Amino acid sequence: MRAMDSQPAAPADVDVLTRAYTDLVGRAPAGVWAAPGRVNLIGEHTDYNDGFVMPFALPQRVTVAAGRRDDDTWRVRSLNGNLTETFDRADLVPGMDGWQAYVAGVVWALDEAGHRVGGADLVLTSDVPIGAGLSSSAALECATLAVLADLDDLVIEPMERAKLARRAENAFVGAPTGQMDQAASTLCEAGNALFFDCRSFDVEQVPLDLAGAGLELLVLDTRTPHALVDSEYAARRQSCEDAAAILGVSALRDVPDLESALAQLDDEVMRRRVRHVVTENQRVLDAAERLRAQDYRGLAPLLDASHASMRDDFEITVPTVDLAVRVATEAGAHGARMTGGGFGGCIIALVDQGRSDAVALAIAEAFEASGYGPPAHFVGVPSAGARRLR
Repeated sequence: MRAMDSQPAAPADVDVLTRAYTDLVGRAPAGVWAAPGRVNLIGEHTDYNDGFVMPFALPQRVTVAAGRRDDDTWRVRSLNGNLTETFDRADLVPGMDGWQAYVAGVVWALDEAGHRVGGADLVLTSDVPIGAGLSSSAALECATLAVLADLDDLVIEPMERAKLARRAENAFVGAPTGQMDQAASTLCEAGNALFFDCRSFDVEQVPLDLAGAGLELLVLDTRTPHALVDSEYAARRQSCEDAAAILGVSALRDVPDLESALAQLDDEVMRRRVRHVVTENQRVLDAAERLRAQDYRGLAPLLDASHASMRDDFEITVPTVDLAVRVATEAGAHGARMTGGGFGGCIIALVDQGRSDAVALAIAEAFEASGYGPPAHFVGVPSAGARRLR
């Protein structure tokens, strides 16, 4: 069979990044910062419906060595692909093309909020898989915000940082994401999941000690291209907004009785979309209760039900994802589901400690038999949010 990858690699060595910065700029950086990717334990497409989500931060991260410049220019070098881009304040126009737009968007969002920052050199690297639904873009935004805030001695509270990073992605880059990704990358604490209310922005750190219960969370990237994700995401969001208007609520989070709501909707597709959002919100609430009670095995049926809902009601899974979830369960996973916005990306599976490789191997064999390319996998470990490393 094909070789199976276990990815991503360990986070970048800070000394390597420091040397790369020194080679580029000619002096040592002022510091090194990092912000993580995230896995959403449960709660998909609930964020823009003012609902609940429960992500946790990963060890995989964007790491940045940076220092001030004497002009209004930002030079950004990525060691992933050996790319360098430069922009100045005149270039800060929403809709900028290129990967550097995520960095430029943060400068723009800070300016718009009255936090005018000076030029900087940034050298970065990332081991957050791109296109896997693990929020590599939010990690870059939150790492950049941590850098610029510290270089300019800005006092910005963590949630406000998350909001600014989201504004960079929404209004500058043009991606209509909710607040979850940037909140997770900024606010998560090691050893915890983040129970996050997407309306009030209230957060609770909920212990997620899977190892203490003899469990671990397999994260498997199906490496499926995200086909039609932008148009399909927009269509589902519009359907939810239309349904809320028909039901007379500000968001689907406010639906008081599911069966009554479904009876008011004539469109079958809209009915399915509403059923997913309302039941998924309840699954997040139930999952939070089980984590508070340290009933980690009790997550399993919630994961399974979440995947079935995404597959049948919200219709955002694809054959590779469904195959991975089914084989994971057959190989001994207690529960499994797709994680992320859908149409490709990753699954997560709750497995006995030490079983991730075996379950991932079974999925890889099923992929090969079906003509799919090899997946990549790692164990998801709840980790800390954005921070200065040096």
